[in-house]
Amino acid sequence: MLGFFIFDYICIIMKNFEHIVKKNRHEYEFLEIFDAGIVLVGSEVKGIRTREFTLLDGYCYFVNGELFIKNFVINKSEEPNRQKKLLLKKQELKKLEKELIKGLTIVPYKIFQTDKGRIKMSVALARRNKNYEKKQKLKEKDLDREKNLLD
Repeated sequence: MLGFFIFDYICIIMKNFEHIVKKNRHEYEFLEIFDAGIVLVGSEVKGIRTREFTLLDGYCYFVNGELFIKNFVINKSEEPNRQKKLLLKKQELKKLEKELIKGLTIVPYKIFQTDKGRIKMSVALARRNKNYEKKQKLKEKDLDREKNLLD
């Protein structure tokens, strides 16, 4: 009987989660989204599962053909500001590196847990929105909201 309760507790802990950075959706126009694995240590995994992290100011950059994320702060880790390596396929890395030369950027979009319990991050190849584009989006959103209220 005790084993049954332990199993229920483990299932509650292993529940899938998803954290989306809505600010990046507002600031950038996403051209393409990639799912990448993250190289983490044990305490960082625990911090992510308990949702004690900050992803708002995170950004991605290349070092020797490898993609890293900086300013992804996990509170429970020994080194909270450590740069973490993102794992993508070689073709995807080459494509992203070519696009960075054209003036685009790579931003973290969401962090999630797979069914197998692995923690992954979606990164987006993005172009920064101009201020007038942001205002136009907000106007359209308000008009749609008003239209739905009247209907």
